[in-house]
Amino acid sequence: MSIKNIKRKISLSKFVQMNIIAPLAERMRPKNLDDYIGQQHLLSENGPLSLALNAGVIPSMIFWGPPGVGKTTLAFLVAEKLKKPIHTLSAISSGVKDVREVIAKVQNAGMFQESGTILFIDEIHRFSKSQQDSLLGAVEKGIVTLIGATTENPSFEVISALLSRCHVYTLKDHTKEDLCLLLERAIKIDPVLSKKQIELKELESLLAISGGDARKILNVFEIIISTLSKEKNITITNELVMQNAQQSLARYDKDGDQHYDIVSAFIKSIRGSDVNATVYWLARMVEGGEDPKFIARRLIISASEDIGLANPNALLIANTTFEAVEKIGWPESRIILSQCAIYLANSPKGNAAYMAINNAQSIVQNTGNLNVPLPIRNASSALMKELGYGEKYKYSHDFDGNFAAQEFLPEEVKGSSFYKAGSSAKEKDIENNQNALWKNKYKK
Repeated sequence: MSIKNIKRKISLSKFVQMNIIAPLAERMRPKNLDDYIGQQHLLSENGPLSLALNAGVIPSMIFWGPPGVGKTTLAFLVAEKLKKPIHTLSAISSGVKDVREVIAKVQNAGMFQESGTILFIDEIHRFSKSQQDSLLGAVEKGIVTLIGATTENPSFEVISALLSRCHVYTLKDHTKEDLCLLLERAIKIDPVLSKKQIELKELESLLAISGGDARKILNVFEIIISTLSKEKNITITNELVMQNAQQSLARYDKDGDQHYDIVSAFIKSIRGSDVNATVYWLARMVEGGEDPKFIARRLIISASEDIGLANPNALLIANTTFEAVEKIGWPESRIILSQCAIYLANSPKGNAAYMAINNAQSIVQNTGNLNVPLPIRNASSALMKELGYGEKYKYSHDFDGNFAAQEFLPEEVKGSSFYKAGSSAKEKDIENNQNALWKNKYKK
């Protein structure tokens, strides 16, 4: 055997070895669309994506769906089906410079570059406005066909100019049948699992843990098998899954219970005015790879729900934080989030606005659609005026202090008071002002 062939054999051996030790979810990635499991609403014979692929021409597109439903895999299989070159970027680690380098590389290739080059951007929702802007020209001119993947609603996370140039395909959670088929295929063809005798006796726990996420069910399944590595015959039961899998699951899962527990701890630390705990839970989310815009949204909610009228500037700062996070991107925006979170935690607290809308909604739910009092109805026609619409309405600015006492609530609930001040001085100022204006109008 020649030296060249020996080297080639060693190289192939290493490749096979590396391929085997890759995570099961990676080893099970399908090589073509025929092996792809799920998303039949897109890929059935008359599915919209199938029709586009069969026509041989695809638009720029965005795959929107929860984690583990095959967005990345589908992007590569689209490129494979159409025999198109594909360049990949991750919005977590790439910026405008990286986007421009890929576009320049495609342009410089000229006639040597295959037509219809695909640019795949994972987690495109993490791109800032300026980063998304850098894609527009190349997408519009057809230099690249963009495929973006996102777990967030593209209507909110992708700029309108780019969104208008893309077709959005919504991917769904895998069904129970999809996941069972995936496990059966893994047992049959995976080079590691196929050496064992594995019986899928009970799958309820595995399916519950996965939450429709193919990657998660394969990873958990692999954890279970690895804990029983010396066993040749393995029977998968609910008890076995619960005994072995939960101890090894990720400490911070952006889509699991831990995700919501940590967000809850973060918000409650702000509400409880504990700056240090607030920063700690923020750091847990940052280190766990949480979407910075998700954190910024929670800060906006907290600014109204837990601070509100006690410090109206809190909402302004939280909203500005969200806008700044959109502009700056990761990782610098973690500093902006920290600044806002500390401000909110240290701010005076009040929930009067939150409780007021809750109280008003409760009355609406109990009383239904009550009629608007005639004096404050909109008299937009002669007939409406004849019926008394707007009659006896007092235009507040015609009176001293721009105030005129009159009834604005329906007869059935007049005198109701929804706003109750807490201990905040500014909330009490509002209540005192209302009492001074309306005196004995409101029920106590």
